[in-house]
Amino acid sequence: MIFNNLEKIAIKERLNHLGNNKKRPCKKKIFRSNMMLNPLRLKHLNRIDNLPADMITLNLEDAIAPSRKEEALHNIALFLSHLEYSNSFIIVRTNPLNKGGREEIEFLNNFSFDAVRVAKIKTKEEILEVDRLLNREKEIHISLETKEAFNNLAYFGGVERFTTANLGILDLLTSLGLPQSLVTHDNPTIHYILSKFLVDAKIANLNPISFMFQEYKDEDGFRKWCELEKKMGFTTKACMGPIQVKIANEVFGVSEYELKRAREIKEAFETSSAKGENGFMHEHYGFIDEPIYRDALLVLELS
Repeated sequence: MIFNNLEKIAIKERLNHLGNNKKRPCKKKIFRSNMMLNPLRLKHLNRIDNLPADMITLNLEDAIAPSRKEEALHNIALFLSHLEYSNSFIIVRTNPLNKGGREEIEFLNNFSFDAVRVAKIKTKEEILEVDRLLNREKEIHISLETKEAFNNLAYFGGVERFTTANLGILDLLTSLGLPQSLVTHDNPTIHYILSKFLVDAKIANLNPISFMFQEYKDEDGFRKWCELEKKMGFTTKACMGPIQVKIANEVFGVSEYELKRAREIKEAFETSSAKGENGFMHEHYGFIDEPIYRDALLVLELS
């Protein structure tokens, strides 16, 4: 916990209690779960130093009523200013640039966190503007929620610290003029959206994070989405609450069998390669050549 007693700090006095702590940058590079938190809920904010989620997103956008956005922003500032360390990669999700996002980024620049995530991005020019506004030590993430961004994501690369795209599938469907009832495990349109988002993000050298499943009590449904998305190639899932985080961490983790296979392939290939042979038959894993070896290295990296 960051504070032992939350009741002593009045809402209108948040900025009078700012601390001087600067959280150390998160060293994690592999992310399985990204949990969204509402900064109006102080008990949740108070635990961002020790949560099981690989990423934590502090949400200033659509879950916060306009009349309370300033309160939420000041809550984030207060807790970040007293945060020394977190197990998680901390992200602040701002409003769209033209709806307060610019001002939020400028206000937050002096506080320590790992990335800003800007909502409703449409063009690469907006990403370049964020790059100019944001302090250099922070990463840039976006929420992909518009048909314009969906159409052009593959061309959004080239900004060194722009690393991550998050799929906001409900807003995207609205932007496309499609009903949200399409979001089912077997819907071909949703499969296409997920596949295109994944491949275009990879073309732009971005980590694609799949959408948040809103029915947080439906654990089986959430697990099915995670399993489907892992088969597609996703490695990270947006989460609502600790139960979803636990499932995502499990599904998107690397199994003991996968680790064992990767280690044995790596060792066998390197032994064979030292003898001048880069393609050979393995008694357990069949034919192994350089592409199989590179895939084993990727598995080990993801672990």
